[in-house]
Amino acid sequence: MKFTVALALIVLLSSTTAHPLQPQMAAGELLVCGWDEVFALDVHTLTNGSPRRTWTWRARDRKDLPEDFKTLFNTTDECKPFDGGSGVLITSSGSGVAFVDRAQDRVRFHARVANAHSAERLPGGRFVVAASHDPAGKGDRLIVFDVAKSNQELWSEELPWGHGAVWDEQRQVLWALADADIRVYELRDWDGAAPKLRRVATIALPERGGHDLSILNGTAALVVSTANRCWLFDRDARTFRPHPELGDKAGVKSINHHPGTGQIAYVQMESPNWWAQRIHFLNPARSLHVAGEHFYKARWNVPTT
Repeated sequence: MKFTVALALIVLLSSTTAHPLQPQMAAGELLVCGWDEVFALDVHTLTNGSPRRTWTWRARDRKDLPEDFKTLFNTTDECKPFDGGSGVLITSSGSGVAFVDRAQDRVRFHARVANAHSAERLPGGRFVVAASHDPAGKGDRLIVFDVAKSNQELWSEELPWGHGAVWDEQRQVLWALADADIRVYELRDWDGAAPKLRRVATIALPERGGHDLSILNGTAALVVSTANRCWLFDRDARTFRPHPELGDKAGVKSINHHPGTGQIAYVQMESPNWWAQRIHFLNPARSLHVAGEHFYKARWNVPTT
């Protein structure tokens, strides 16, 4: 079954306002990004076959971003929700990072990070950005920031083709995804002015091309996509096995499991482009097709554990 994208969706896409709506707590709310707009869809509430848009954000519309930052968000590649969706971390391969207070409609933090590909909130009002490859040599890093200090790096370490970061509250470690491995970090000197991450382990990926990293809620597993396949990584045994439903899928840009419904949302590149016009769902299987869209990541608005 497929959502039919008709004129109603085209109208919906063209009429979004410059200011976000108040965050919704719908079980089916999905944050999506990939081009110059980040927005949220309630995929379980359809009007004329189209999902209801509950929130939208464009850098070019923001008065609380410096002018020279607005063009850095033309190719967004991460949109992680926090605190029930009241906060969203946004990164862009165009070298922009923003922490958006959705509830108060303001940008709380911004930074310039070459080829930023993902970000994660850390304890104590800090967060980390995974930066991928940059021809000028400013990427390939893992970088720590404080939300109170826009555009000021506190610490960094090399991370080849950095693409993912997940904070593990239970194990008190950060998992970071590089091209060929997953790296494990512990917090050091975290209460001081010069916090650090100390790498304590490096686990080789089954193949190169590490791309997406997310938590399979309620389990010990992380969900990982590589160049040609998708995997489940056991955080305790530190072993990989093929993803039971997506194991043989290549070019998967993001995978997210909803803990309440069991539904999986994933984005798979549509060659020759690195983006897609479709978001695919499993349990039940269907797809959302938006002609002309540039989907890259899709994240359920749910807590991660």
